[in-house]
Amino acid sequence: MSRKIVRLTLDHLAVLPGSCASCLFWEADPVRRARVSAEDAPAVKEAWISEVLRDWGSCGRVALVDDVPVGHAIYAPAAMVPGAGVFPTAPVSPDAVLLTTVYVAPGLRGGGLGRMLVQGMAKDLIRRRTEVRAVEAFGDTRGREGCVIPSDFLGSVGFKTQRAHPTTPRMRMELRSAVSWREEVEQALERLVGAVRPTPAPEAPLRAPRDG
Repeated sequence: MSRKIVRLTLDHLAVLPGSCASCLFWEADPVRRARVSAEDAPAVKEAWISEVLRDWGSCGRVALVDDVPVGHAIYAPAAMVPGAGVFPTAPVSPDAVLLTTVYVAPGLRGGGLGRMLVQGMAKDLIRRRTEVRAVEAFGDTRGREGCVIPSDFLGSVGFKTQRAHPTTPRMRMELRSAVSWREEVEQALERLVGAVRPTPAPEAPLRAPRDG
């Protein structure tokens, strides 16, 4: 069984597990959500992802098992996520990106795919070399299935409480530690390559010419 994490594209949207393709909890404020019909919701979601991809860049990761999408994570600047404004622990810190969704198909939970999605997101943000220093997310302490990520899961993958709340704390994961880890790995690989690279043979000494 092969497992890999890839970039979210518009082609993935219709085949993602769960209700992501038509859910507008994060992508629209409550007033606008109420005005969008169930038939129009997928088109609105696709338009939102297309806009974020165009104006900001990659905004999601997809988990594939044997090339079949089984999970996803979606993230974007808070300014592009109108639904975040309803939380009592808002707003998101100005130096952070908002992780809105982490979803794994029920039959595959507990196998590390959620952690792989979060790591894939962190690697993407690190490679961009932007001013983003952290990722924040609103957690749900009630452990129920829904649009908000369970706070227990966030804690298990490196998030810490930034602003406490009984039901929806805002949690934060610093990218600094991920950057440090990446640099250490790259340095270790460089040392390993240097250790196994063959040492060039010494040049033969030059002989003085004989008098004729």
